[in-house]
Amino acid sequence: MKQLIVCAALLLAAGPTPAQEKKKAGNPVFPGWYADPEGIIYGKKYWIFPTYSAPYNKQVFFDAFSSPDLVRWTKHPHILDTASIKWAKRAMWAPSVIEKDKKYYLFFGANDIQSDAETGGIGVAVADKPEGPYRDHLGKPLIDKFHNKAQPIDQFVFKDADGRYYLIYGGWRHCNIARLNDDFTGFVPFDDGSTFKEITPEKYVEGPFMFRKNGKYYFMWSEGGWTGPDYSVAYAIADSPMGPFKRIGKILQQNPAIAKGAGHHSVIHETKTDTWYIVYHRRPLTETDANSRETCIDRMYFDENGHIKPVEITTGGVDRHKL
Repeated sequence: MKQLIVCAALLLAAGPTPAQEKKKAGNPVFPGWYADPEGIIYGKKYWIFPTYSAPYNKQVFFDAFSSPDLVRWTKHPHILDTASIKWAKRAMWAPSVIEKDKKYYLFFGANDIQSDAETGGIGVAVADKPEGPYRDHLGKPLIDKFHNKAQPIDQFVFKDADGRYYLIYGGWRHCNIARLNDDFTGFVPFDDGSTFKEITPEKYVEGPFMFRKNGKYYFMWSEGGWTGPDYSVAYAIADSPMGPFKRIGKILQQNPAIAKGAGHHSVIHETKTDTWYIVYHRRPLTETDANSRETCIDRMYFDENGHIKPVEITTGGVDRHKL
């Protein structure tokens, strides 16, 4: 009997066997109300940087999450908050993080400004590690005005194959693209002298995202209202990050049997196995509050013509996948 007890204690100390380890991520991938998730790979970890989904006056910080395998997630609380961004008072959302020259830059929207007379817009913070802590890069917004009628929110940073960095952003049904300078303190004008070019496709509302595949530029965005069940994601393909982008169709939307309002997404490409994931938020069927949004991950596939297949949203989520 004593020998059996000793053996059992040794097994417990060793932890779960491979057969006992969780093999699927499940949706949501981590607890809590989080929205507008940006997924990215840094080194040997997957990272998700979401909006903390709460009333605007409480939405004043960002948490981040990291995982070695898409199943086990570690929370990194308060990587940035309004205490570090003196001009930001409320409504911090839709972070976009990119690494450059061994620094990590987090672009974010704050204050939900409704006119050029208000203080707020798109800011930039910088850190030495993905988990921060982040500090204000400029001491003021990077964009604090409406250009081409685009509200300065929902920012995404895109690095092109030639090493140029672009900021793609915009709410209120208008989307702009601008080329960032080398230290992310401002912009480089285009050849025609303009700084902000509108690339708004049909039915665009907000939440832009871009990636490059086989020399083509895939531009994705959210449609519908963020508080409603019709929130969804559509896309277009072009030969340049400037477009023109002609809407191809919707690829992510609610499933009335699973969840509502699936939208404001990002894409992770695991290059070693050429596996594509879509990271997005959705609202559980049991919830009616606008801020009750959870972060989920499902697989994304392409057909033989390079078009994105409609995404099947699931409760089981994706398989365990170590980097």
